[in-house]
Amino acid sequence: MFHREGQKIILITFFLVGLTVLLAHFFIDIAWLKLAVQITAAIILVLILQFFRNPTRRANKSFDEILAPVDGKVVVIEEVEENEYFNDKRRQVSIFMSPINVHVTRYPASGKIKYSKYHPGKYLVAWHPKSSEENERTTVVVGTPKFGDILFRQIAGAMARRIVNYAEVGESVQQGDDSGFIKFGSRVDLFLPLDCQINVKLNQKVKGAQTCIATYVDPNEKQEITY
Repeated sequence: MFHREGQKIILITFFLVGLTVLLAHFFIDIAWLKLAVQITAAIILVLILQFFRNPTRRANKSFDEILAPVDGKVVVIEEVEENEYFNDKRRQVSIFMSPINVHVTRYPASGKIKYSKYHPGKYLVAWHPKSSEENERTTVVVGTPKFGDILFRQIAGAMARRIVNYAEVGESVQQGDDSGFIKFGSRVDLFLPLDCQINVKLNQKVKGAQTCIATYVDPNEKQEITY
């Protein structure tokens, strides 16, 4: 199954690859060169298909958990000052996506969209310290029953040239449903309350709508908060 954002690119790629294979067959007489061109075209098609794949994910929905919004590797877990929406300290968890990861963005929690904004910007590499503030990005805030407001931010990387964001202010959303897509892009930041329990570690690989990033901590219960 492929994501709808890739349909046009996949059709164009199929056409160009088919044309390349035919032209190579009829106009290249050198056998090894003909084969090399055809194999290269086929590899490009496979790469495009795998990039836009959209595996079915059934989230175990829970108001007590924040699920990973994307597939990738955890590259940041720290306490930061979030200055776009909260203007206070939050727990940031950042997930880096390589070109071979699924690039569908999914809602990390169920709730109501309270803020959704697109920011044009640069295309620094996704792990650059300033990429979350200077790169092209979208910011979405979901109001949840247990965690209160949580924020997640799609960030373009050096290869990304288009971020798709479906979130609209006022709509109710379900944990694990599609919230957007980053075309050839590379990172999602989560900003969570300070008193939640983070359940992932640096360099851990996570799966969108499957891996639990954080758990709600009842303020009436004593529980150690780990960083």
